[in-house]
Amino acid sequence: MSSPRILITRLSHIGDCILTLPLVNAIRNQYPNAFIAWAVESPTQQLLQNNPAIDQIIQIPKSWISKPGAWIPLRKELRGGNFDIAIDPQGLTKSALLGWLSGAQRRIGIKGRWGRELSPWLNNSLVETSADHVVDRSLELLIEMDIENPAVEFKLNADAAADQTVTRWIKSHNLESFVVINPGASWASKRWENDRFGTVARHLFNQHGLPTVITWAGDLEKTMAQEIWRLNTDGSVCAMPTTLNELSSLIAKARFFIGCDTGPMHIATAVGTPCVGLYGTTRAQDSGAYGPANVAVQKWYQSGSCKKRRRANNDAMRDIMTSDVNAACDQMIASLGQAKAA
Repeated sequence: MSSPRILITRLSHIGDCILTLPLVNAIRNQYPNAFIAWAVESPTQQLLQNNPAIDQIIQIPKSWISKPGAWIPLRKELRGGNFDIAIDPQGLTKSALLGWLSGAQRRIGIKGRWGRELSPWLNNSLVETSADHVVDRSLELLIEMDIENPAVEFKLNADAAADQTVTRWIKSHNLESFVVINPGASWASKRWENDRFGTVARHLFNQHGLPTVITWAGDLEKTMAQEIWRLNTDGSVCAMPTTLNELSSLIAKARFFIGCDTGPMHIATAVGTPCVGLYGTTRAQDSGAYGPANVAVQKWYQSGSCKKRRRANNDAMRDIMTSDVNAACDQMIASLGQAKAA
């Protein structure tokens, strides 16, 4: 089949969708004439729009699975795509159910520990993945399409209007070389203390002359950013309110990124900005910043079920000291300096 019609069902979480981009690009490289649609929930569709590897974005309403009345129009829309193959890299009931509703004859999903809830019953071509990182696990699904060991390519496209807005903002603050700090995370158990981020920002400015831009989204993260800024008012600035495309552009212009396991960190990976990642209730080898250019900081892994880890206190994160992150930043700066010299 040289031009299959393919549906990707990776619905939510910005970071997880970013980490699925290599799968889409691998399909496009192998099947240049394929029709590829992606079913996704808001707001991630902002980052996927105008991506040349994706022919159609199907925006799925939030909480649709708990509203059976929404299934009929959704089924009609999906059936209209005449999909041959549905691929479920998420491995949940809601993602697998969309593939089933689409009527695709082949529904590729995950077998084993990562094929959760009802997904192994709704998908009919199951792959038992063996890789640690979610990027590599997703790519293993493509064995069912005779795609083996593809190159990992994110290809997150820049948005011209967003880039112009960010460039003007950077110039207005006289920023030439800077580091992005993103303190937020969807789970409280993934977050680090604001005062420690502030201390790291002060270290970067005093020891390396590097200012920091503190990114945020929503009122809670704005308060967090302001608390960090107050600890280093000379060498930090709170970012402007950003769309996802503007955030992507801002991170792309940074020397490196500091933050927890969350969407903006994976945006950094996708735009080629190296990361100093902080991990507690997740592990870098499973879902951290992808690739060897990044530096991971983790004292221990706060294990348990997804629900348990989501609801946990951030004990493992608290055991990361500012000296640990300062040292990781020093290592990153030395590495970047060597790369520049080379």
